Amino acid sequence: KEGIKLCFYHSIMDWHHPDAQAMWEPYYNQSRKVKRTNPNFPDDIENFMKPQLKELLTNYGDIGVLWFDGEWVADYTTEMGKDVDAYVRSLQPDIIINNRVDKGRQGMAGMDAEGDFAGDFGTPEQEIPDTGIEGTDWESCMTMNDTWGYRKDDKNWKSNEKLIHNLIDIVSKGGNFLLNVGPTAQGEIPQESVSSLKAMGKWLKVNGEAIYGAEASPVEAPKWGRYTTKGNTVYAHVFDWPADGVLTLEGIGKVKSASLLRPDSTQKLTVNGDTVVLKGQAPSNIASVVEIKLR
Repeated sequence: KEGIKLCFYHSIMDWHHPDAQAMWEPYYNQSRKVKRTNPNFPDDIENFMKPQLKELLTNYGDIGVLWFDGEWVADYTTEMGKDVDAYVRSLQPDIIINNRVDKGRQGMAGMDAEGDFAGDFGTPEQEIPDTGIEGTDWESCMTMNDTWGYRKDDKNWKSNEKLIHNLIDIVSKGGNFLLNVGPTAQGEIPQESVSSLKAMGKWLKVNGEAIYGAEASPVEAPKWGRYTTKGNTVYAHVFDWPADGVLTLEGIGKVKSASLLRPDSTQKLTVNGDTVVLKGQAPSNIASVVEIKLR
């Protein structure tokens, strides 16, 4: 009822089935180095994996995204990847599939090497590209601490500031942010995750206009923060509120007007050429947004 699409994650490297890479578990990482193989793996694709995919893609209505993982196992080939991709699209032609359905991904950077590979978008893992990638869709997948699953001893939680800055940075480069939560064995979301997600929601309630539906910045990132855009509007996400109150804009075009993006703001900002004069303290101690209308 909230308009959220149902999406599925599917691991090509099965952790339990004997015809898959599970015969080397728990040494599956070792198998990546020494190229140990499982002669039954092709049978697993036809007799186990495809029936699983058919169940997922015929029993639950329209699926938004099928997010594959585990394509790095030694037995999985690009020919298999293209075959699986075609099979999935035969069941749901409009589905979106990530690039891990095939073998093109170049490590944690997540983008494909040059060549003919299946998949609709790249998947940088635990990192954000240095710049936008024109004509290419991608999303950074990240954890809130250091672990994809739940580990009670992993206390290295990212700060609210880091998570929000990551979100802004990714959107400013034209990407999507896939933020992971590792639930407990009881299915509960850790309190640290709940607190951070609430903080992100609170920030987005004020500044979401500069994130949802926004496009990449047309210029390089300024020293004080990031830009996002919507048509003739540029949003300046100010991480470091200037001490002298002067925000210097570079290369975004001719500025018509500027205002703070918050419901209770009546503060008038002065535009002087390629600078905006900010008055008072920063509205947010994480990222304040200035809405800039261009001529």
